[in-house]
Amino acid sequence: MTIAPPPLHYLTLGDSYTIGEAVPAEARWPAVLVERLRRAGVAIEDPRIVAVTGWTTDELAHGMDDSVLAPPYDLVTLQIGVNNQYRGRSAEDYRGEFASLLARAIALAGDRPQRVVVVSIPDWGVTRFARDQGRDPAAIAAALDAFNAIANEQARRASAHFVDITPISRRHPELLTDDGLHPSAAQYALWVEAILPIVRKALGPAP
Repeated sequence: MTIAPPPLHYLTLGDSYTIGEAVPAEARWPAVLVERLRRAGVAIEDPRIVAVTGWTTDELAHGMDDSVLAPPYDLVTLQIGVNNQYRGRSAEDYRGEFASLLARAIALAGDRPQRVVVVSIPDWGVTRFARDQGRDPAAIAAALDAFNAIANEQARRASAHFVDITPISRRHPELLTDDGLHPSAAQYALWVEAILPIVRKALGPAP
């Protein structure tokens, strides 16, 4: 008799984008990702989410300290930094704090960097919220591009994966919740189309 392997263990780390601010729980992109994987025949648990709206990199680190985690996880996703940029923190501060979070994510994945997927920060400068606040979209875009370049570089250096969903946010500024800032379920579904193939690759045989 063939015994089915246990379901995969999934941890997702982030902020409002990970927790899915202003959308139903089932529309959060980690939840949609899990549903898509299950439909493809992958046995995976519901995501363990460590994320709070407004968190910066250091606040996520404190949140991880305070969370009951159960490594090793078979998949860890990490998306963080928008609130660093929003609060005017520097890219160099982000570099050091993101590096620490990425190292922790890899450790939580059982020291398997290929099981870690970093997701880029979307561009909130294209949103109605930014427009209503009189914010400079070009300045926001440039700052976020710098943050995302750091995350991409560090993920690749660590042999983790990186998914760039930022262009999706820029192509679809209309796909927002009623707050005019956070992505709608429809935008999250588009993110998953980009994230899913990278996650499938991450869950493949280790190199």
